[in-house]
Amino acid sequence: MQRSVFLVLGLVFTGLGIVGAFLPLLPTTVFLIVAAACFARSSPRLEAWILEHRQFGPLVQAWRDNGAIPPRAKALAVTGMSLGYLGFYLGAHPKLPLALIVAALMGACAAFVLSRPGGPRA
Repeated sequence: MQRSVFLVLGLVFTGLGIVGAFLPLLPTTVFLIVAAACFARSSPRLEAWILEHRQFGPLVQAWRDNGAIPPRAKALAVTGMSLGYLGFYLGAHPKLPLALIVAALMGACAAFVLSRPGGPRA
């Protein structure tokens, strides 16, 4: 039963990751990292598929090995967060308290991304 739950979760997170590859504000790699963790408990074949993926495999493996985020991925993530906040602010016209709460949450996420090592040797 537990294996089946992890398999379904892995498939859901993989689907979200695939969608995120085409939607600019939905993260891809984060979902694939979680999917790989689910597949590690349910399907070694699907876990290997993610880890060996030409584009996303190295990012997932760097995270798994060292908690690392490459500099280019950091820049893209922080840029995406900034553009997402700008879109939120201009589109929703939030009142100041909500604007500050969302800015603080996104700032905390950006700070976490920037605080991670930049690569396997960093």
